[in-house]
Amino acid sequence: MTVRSYLDFEKPVAELEAKVEELRAISSRGDGVAIGEELTRLEIKAQKALADLYVALTPWQKAQVARHQQRPHFGDYLAGLITDFTPLAGDRVFAEDEAVIGGLGRFRGRSVCVIGQEKGADTEARIRHNFGMARPEGYRKAVRLMKMADQFDLPVISLVDTAGAFPGIEAEERGQAEAIARSTETCLTLGPPNVAVIIGEGGSGGAVAIATANRVLMLEHSIYTVASPEASASILWRDAARRQDAAQNMKITAQDLLGFGIIDAIIPEPAGGAHRDPEAAISSTGNAISAALDAFRGMSRDEIRAARADKFLAMGRKL
Repeated sequence: MTVRSYLDFEKPVAELEAKVEELRAISSRGDGVAIGEELTRLEIKAQKALADLYVALTPWQKAQVARHQQRPHFGDYLAGLITDFTPLAGDRVFAEDEAVIGGLGRFRGRSVCVIGQEKGADTEARIRHNFGMARPEGYRKAVRLMKMADQFDLPVISLVDTAGAFPGIEAEERGQAEAIARSTETCLTLGPPNVAVIIGEGGSGGAVAIATANRVLMLEHSIYTVASPEASASILWRDAARRQDAAQNMKITAQDLLGFGIIDAIIPEPAGGAHRDPEAAISSTGNAISAALDAFRGMSRDEIRAARADKFLAMGRKL
């Protein structure tokens, strides 16, 4: 059984749930102590405390939830939503980049191309996947897969979870900015529909490169931002400690971005965040993706391209 990890602001809930576990342990011993009523009372109190806490999360707290180490990653969504998955590796130019995983599979009966960033669930995996921060070859692999999907008229599903593209010197030497721009351009020119879901962090151009889609969805407690709160605080105030101020002012939450028309829908998360009930979160995400793809049934390739272009050209315009 996985030990639950609590964020700093969840301490009141952690204390209540610890008491609940203590009472459950006493009850399971069957030593005749009547604690059923007290256990039920505490369980209800803990559930209410959790629900009340998550209804009023600040943008910085949402950023912490989006980064939670037990939050389901790309691989979890892949296993839960895609069958007959065939991974396709390499960019045919330089190398394989394991920060970006992609391939072909079946989503609820339809053939699709799936692309996503994988952060890794443990130390070894995080290092192997470079914490989900792709190098140019990762984006060139995404371009290769999207062009293949376009050729065979396959919808593209992108699952976004990255702090941003890898900022190392070698990535810049190999054309990081150009690779991101080409990937974004390819998203815009696809004939089949594409749906992107921000499942954790959607950081900067590293996210936009695969999230320029007909429908952009966000999980309720994910974030989508031009730069991390820490980086923005360093730039604006030369003080990374002001990350909470940056998060508050940058409008990085799903709720803010839906209001601005940057995203198209919010996917509700289980009480306490997706990490509390990954299966429920993945199922809800699948339902949202299915509904988004269904909206394009019967549309021609030109109509799908035009709808996508109109969506992005309309951003920032006053109604």
